[in-house]
Amino acid sequence: MILCANFKANKTRQETRAYLAVVESFVSANTIDDTVIVFPPFTALERMSRNVLIGVQNAYPAQNGAYTGEITLEQLEEFGVKTILIGHSERRHVLGETQEQIAAKFRFFAQQGFVIIYCVGEPLAVREQGDEALMSYIDAQFEGIDCNYADLIIAYEPVWAIGTGLTPISQQIVEMHAALRAKTQAPLLYGGSVKVDNARSIMELDNVDGVLVGSASLSANDFCEMIAQAAELKNV
Repeated sequence: MILCANFKANKTRQETRAYLAVVESFVSANTIDDTVIVFPPFTALERMSRNVLIGVQNAYPAQNGAYTGEITLEQLEEFGVKTILIGHSERRHVLGETQEQIAAKFRFFAQQGFVIIYCVGEPLAVREQGDEALMSYIDAQFEGIDCNYADLIIAYEPVWAIGTGLTPISQQIVEMHAALRAKTQAPLLYGGSVKVDNARSIMELDNVDGVLVGSASLSANDFCEMIAQAAELKNV
């Protein structure tokens, strides 16, 4: 299983250090061999040896340059970061990233050998239009994306479920993940109001290889509980 914690614009450097101390201690004490990835804000990046992966929530596709407000490869190399989140719905819908921009970012960081967690998902209005409109919308989010990239992880996040407390029924998740599996052999994560109470049942579903957790991951203890649930599934 792959378990990702996306902090978004939350936590200070000090809070992130304390959080990682708890999670790393838990991973070590319980000999966890699942992949655990934490995406802190840029201000909390540090170059340290860790037993969890540290990724970035975004970066500009360039070595460096005149890109005000952005962070580029040069800064990521300083911190030893080789994992990135691309295509998150908040980047698409709140900050206006186009598929062309997202695909350019994907190509650049794939060329640099990054592990890429690539996000796709639909707003409620699209889902309500039916399966044909839904799959057309999802397919468009794969334009310019190499589904055979060796270090690709796909995260399905229905936009209407992110931070709302709403979660698709199990059958909806299974159906979407089956459609994604037909496109790629990359690991498939589910994201969208994942929390302690539903993480295990989601991870038990067919073609679900892990979870991308937002607000519920801000508690180190809750995230550790989800990691424990994933470990327990191996013994079922």
